[in-house]
Amino acid sequence: MEENSLAAIASNSTRQEFKILSSQEVEISLKVNNLCYSLKLEPRVTLLDALREKLGLMGTKKACDRGECGACTVLINNRRINSCMTLAVMHIDAAITTIEGLAEDDKLHPLQTAFISHDAFQCGYCTSGQIVSAVGMILQELPKSEAEIREKMSGNLCRCGAYPNIIAAIQDVLEEMENAAI
Repeated sequence: MEENSLAAIASNSTRQEFKILSSQEVEISLKVNNLCYSLKLEPRVTLLDALREKLGLMGTKKACDRGECGACTVLINNRRINSCMTLAVMHIDAAITTIEGLAEDDKLHPLQTAFISHDAFQCGYCTSGQIVSAVGMILQELPKSEAEIREKMSGNLCRCGAYPNIIAAIQDVLEEMENAAI
């Protein structure tokens, strides 16, 4: 087997080098929901599989496994990403937030509460990805219209068709944010 070297350059300018022999496991650390985890996994393991299979965080859903549906959306340094389309080793020292990390103590995130209030789910499978994506959208840039919300959320599919309720939940949170700022 040919030996390759994978260098993961972290956000704090530290550098970790890994010697890779196809499926040989490496030790990495990930910061997920403000907790640091040491993991031993193959370099080809997706972030989605590391979250679900190694850390037991089942809120991030595995659906299409091709980056087409958004059910696996997580936040990496407050930016939305499909966790099925990225390798875990690429996110050493990044701040990873899953649906489990949005609530503070026992208080749900406002978007989680709004999704419940607006019944913005039917089967619920896409819900975690929808909520995390909406949080990321709001953190990146506040949408200015319903059309803009729909456009920015277009990467998250709902097979049940709960889109009107999802949009209403997001609009409700945006209105509360606007009223709180006044």
